[in-house]
Amino acid sequence: MISTLLWGSDSRDVVLASGSPRRREILEELGLEFTVLPSRDFDEVVGGMEAGELAMVNAEGKAADVARFCAGEEIVVGVDTVVWCGGEILGKPKDSDDARRILTKLGGSRHEVVSAVVLMDLKSGKRASGVERTVVEMSKLNDFELEMYLKSGEGEDKAGGYAIQGLGSLWIDKIEGDYFNVVGLPVRLFYRLMRELG
Repeated sequence: MISTLLWGSDSRDVVLASGSPRRREILEELGLEFTVLPSRDFDEVVGGMEAGELAMVNAEGKAADVARFCAGEEIVVGVDTVVWCGGEILGKPKDSDDARRILTKLGGSRHEVVSAVVLMDLKSGKRASGVERTVVEMSKLNDFELEMYLKSGEGEDKAGGYAIQGLGSLWIDKIEGDYFNVVGLPVRLFYRLMRELG
């Protein structure tokens, strides 16, 4: 279990500042005990900067917002993921037309999935943060495949409009980097940052 790797026989209260079921599932699979407390008052920034910088601003904002509601002993985990393709940042689709546009843009191209992770140790005041980038090559979806995927609803709440761990995997030709980053939480980066906090 990751808790034993990180702290031995001691334990720490960890708060995930995200309502993402994918992030929750990844941490559960690692055996980490944690509380889910999504950000309530932070308004995500949607553009105007480079992908890594944007993801970091949002991850920090989510973590800081949630930290206000904690007891002061916890480690707060803020995460944000964006997709970068052809000079455009692609977040979660606004509606089915936007999802169609995004998937059409991604199909037959290479894009980057960029995640920022911010850890705030409220007890010690320490912080650790980093950015993970994964390159994904996606096949072009034909009209039938595109409409079928849109009807599935799988990509509605996901950056880039697809889920690599679901039906979206049918059109993924290749990835370079951390698979879990594309799912929603870069595991290697998360573990390294937790170790940095000591």
